[in-house]
Amino acid sequence: MEHVPVLLREALELLAVRPEGLYWDATAGLGGHTAAIAARLTTGLVIATDRDAESLELARRNTSAFSGRIRFRKAAFSELRATLAELGIAKMDGLLADLGCSRCQLLSPERGLSLSVDGPLDGRMDRSTGPTVGDLVNTRSAKEIADSLHSLGEIRRARKIAASIVAARPIRSTLHLASVVAKAAPFTKRIHPATQTFMALRRWVNQEHQELVALLAGAPELVASGGRIVIMSFMSLEDRLVKQSFRELERQGRARLLTKRVIRPSEEEVSGNPASRSAKLRALEMT
Repeated sequence: MEHVPVLLREALELLAVRPEGLYWDATAGLGGHTAAIAARLTTGLVIATDRDAESLELARRNTSAFSGRIRFRKAAFSELRATLAELGIAKMDGLLADLGCSRCQLLSPERGLSLSVDGPLDGRMDRSTGPTVGDLVNTRSAKEIADSLHSLGEIRRARKIAASIVAARPIRSTLHLASVVAKAAPFTKRIHPATQTFMALRRWVNQEHQELVALLAGAPELVASGGRIVIMSFMSLEDRLVKQSFRELERQGRARLLTKRVIRPSEEEVSGNPASRSAKLRALEMT
């Protein structure tokens, strides 16, 4: 499956890759950004991490031309400090994180992330551990489900959707869940009514909010003075968190904002890659 990295040119410009530098792609995905960074290196190195072992293997294959410049490790954001320590690295010259899911993940039925094909209610990025979406929707209370949908997806009809999910138990598959949500929330012209619910449940299962908080707290300690932190988000909740964190670092005098305004994809990029339409890019430089 072809992988098109979002905002690639803008991300690389902001990262300001030096040929001899040490860089960290915290979301290797299918290797698009990793390869682009590695292509600009000579004696430098990219540490490419991801919590999805299957994506890491695909990234390894997709970046084989630059294998000597990349080190792959399976790790969540909260494990990055330990990963760098294991590699004997104290500071990096730059960090890139793309918080979106790959098209490969979204369209693989067995991952349980798709609204268009039926599959198991999994939703985990690391499928070797932790509860699945099915575990949550079939065992948690209506209040717990509603609270999570509201806080992680900003869903206005969270209580109604949660009540419908509980009433329809057992929820058997992705399309079953999508149909239950669709009955509780009307269609809009833009997206399927279950889209936000699936995103919120994915964030719940993978503890994405907690992991992003860990990344924003840890990255400034691991990026050297003059190094860049570049983060791309696809949800308003995540973008607000990144924005607030970056502004606080600047207020403390620890960093300089490189993006006074959020960077979005051009009309041309969105036309060629519709999945990029909600991307928001922010960057700063550590002082």
